[in-house]
Amino acid sequence: MNNRKSLWILSALFVTAFLLVAQVQVSAQRAGGAQSSSGVQAHSAVVDQDLVIPLGDLSATAQFYPVVIEGVQMEVLAVKAPDGTFRTAFNTCQVCYASGRGYYKQSGNALVCQNCGNRFTMGRVEVSSGGCNPVPIFPQYKTVDSEKITISKDFLVKAKGIFAKWR
Repeated sequence: MNNRKSLWILSALFVTAFLLVAQVQVSAQRAGGAQSSSGVQAHSAVVDQDLVIPLGDLSATAQFYPVVIEGVQMEVLAVKAPDGTFRTAFNTCQVCYASGRGYYKQSGNALVCQNCGNRFTMGRVEVSSGGCNPVPIFPQYKTVDSEKITISKDFLVKAKGIFAKWR
């Protein structure tokens, strides 16, 4: 009888431990371990506040920053361009955003629209406006200092419409 009770207690402990580990993994993923549209590990999601991007994070490889504003999932991409400047854009295409697939993934030195296949080099981010390209976040819509780029929540709220059908 004691062996039977011990086996039951051991089984209950095993199931409890398994559930706790599963819960921790789900919580960690929701807190920032989610994948971005690029398919790479994303940064922690910012929810209803300014987005702050440390310049130390940026290189020639695009970084993707998920943002949730008033329940709308958005994403900002940031990159260090070949000329050494830091560039930002919304990770949605100005033409293809309504398709739900108008977002970019990096392929080599280019960002590729997942709807139409158009390609943009990192040097074109935040330069082109209009047409099929990542929606630029021009200097007047952000603050840049020696350590970080800050994009205000107010500006993010104004842009959430282009993410209404995103992914």
